[in-house]
Amino acid sequence: MLYCKIYHLHMEHQKTKRSRLTLYIGIALVLGIGLGFILNKNYVGKENTAIANAELIQNGLHQKMSPYEIPSQKALSGQLTKLKEAAAAQKKAAEKNILADSTSSSAMEAVNRWSDSLKQLNVQLASLTDTGNAAYKSLVKEKELVLLQKNEVVKARDKKLEWFSLMADIFLRLIKMIVAPLVFTTLVVGVAKLGDIKAVGRIGGKTLLWFISASLMSLLLGMILVNFFEPGKAMHLPLPESSVNLGIDKAALTVKDFFYHVFPASFVDAMAKNEILQIVVFAIFFGVAAAALGKVADPVVKALDAVAHIILKVTGYVMNFAPVAVFGAMTAIIAKQGLGILKTYSIFIGEFYFGLAILWTVLILAGGLFIGKRILTLIKRIKEPALIAFSTSSSEAAFPKTMTELERFGCKNKIVSFVLPLGYSFNLDGSMMYMTFASLFIAQSYGIHLDIGTQISMLLILMLTSKGIAGVPRASLVVIAGTLATFNIPEAGLALLLGIDPLLDMGRSATNVVGNSIATAVVSKWEGELTEGA
Repeated sequence: MLYCKIYHLHMEHQKTKRSRLTLYIGIALVLGIGLGFILNKNYVGKENTAIANAELIQNGLHQKMSPYEIPSQKALSGQLTKLKEAAAAQKKAAEKNILADSTSSSAMEAVNRWSDSLKQLNVQLASLTDTGNAAYKSLVKEKELVLLQKNEVVKARDKKLEWFSLMADIFLRLIKMIVAPLVFTTLVVGVAKLGDIKAVGRIGGKTLLWFISASLMSLLLGMILVNFFEPGKAMHLPLPESSVNLGIDKAALTVKDFFYHVFPASFVDAMAKNEILQIVVFAIFFGVAAAALGKVADPVVKALDAVAHIILKVTGYVMNFAPVAVFGAMTAIIAKQGLGILKTYSIFIGEFYFGLAILWTVLILAGGLFIGKRILTLIKRIKEPALIAFSTSSSEAAFPKTMTELERFGCKNKIVSFVLPLGYSFNLDGSMMYMTFASLFIAQSYGIHLDIGTQISMLLILMLTSKGIAGVPRASLVVIAGTLATFNIPEAGLALLLGIDPLLDMGRSATNVVGNSIATAVVSKWEGELTEGA
């Protein structure tokens, strides 16, 4: 009887502690927005004004340069462009034929001939425009100078706000410190507790079935909504320079690179770089081997179980800093972007968040089909991890807390520790929807029409290349950059989204947490391992 009272008192204390942290995070969110707005107008107001002026000047220069860049004879320019593309293809074919026989002289002659043709076509195309004009060259120099000065002002503004950014960065670094060992220890213990390779295969198959279905649904929903709303057509923004370095690498699209990203060459290297998917692969092998050895491996499994509990305790300490991180992150974002950016991009932001609301509804209804009314209890449980993910723009930041809340909800540890880490590589629903939404938005902004067949091809490529991306800020942009290049959409179009990406990342990160939590609960139900919880 006494034990029951102590247990209930402990659980009440835990609930009070959780509700307090959620309250503190909410307060920090509001205070951060308020202070950010004040700093935007005063502390970094001068820099923000200079940056806004630079953008206006750039737009004006672009309009002045456009007449010089327009071909005097559009029909002839189009014919020459087609000839240039054909010549480039012929040159590439000739280069491949160099090793066709023992003497490469004939093939080399063909390469030189096509190279000369390309040079002549470039000269003819240049003659149709007036880009050699002294006035045009002066405008180019002016634009380069404006860009240089703008970058200097941006650096100065970021320097002023770095203490606020540092609050969020330190918290994220502490979370990253925890995630890799937590994934490894909990997954090894989880797989070892499953008992055999058949159980791992059965649960893994059910998990991937849900993940693939949810991913396709998220991508398809993004495609449908962006075609329905057509937000790109309403933007009316000037095209950014293709030569501008956006600081975003392209995602590797080759099958070879994909599998290299999945299978680790070194477990230590995977841990050091927080390569979650590689850690998952090694942990599954390790856990299956431990289960096969039985009692011989029990001491190792128990030790890793103890380590996992220690790390979860460390997680509790780290989470106490979450309100500080939320305050710093929101202050920095609003101070830099201001509320004015919401007006400029209001259509796109509003339609994207409306899309996320639909996605949440679909995911909750799908989860409700399997776990019934308890889906509402689950959503209440994960409000704190979702708020952390929203505020820090990182679903990874919420990983430890999500794991704890799912176990309290009634999901067995062995299921949570198996499904949730996989979800961070294979089931980022919010990021999935954003990828199709953003990719097609950029195409619309450029006036590039993509037929349904091409859009479906893009969807399938995103389905493959998005697997294994880290749940960290801006990871989605890397995948989008590679996809744009694949479909000959100018990658510089990403510049249209860089300003608002932090605001969009908040919503998709929170959605990733919701999607993975529902997936874990559903798989637990399928396995008959879902209890009433604490």
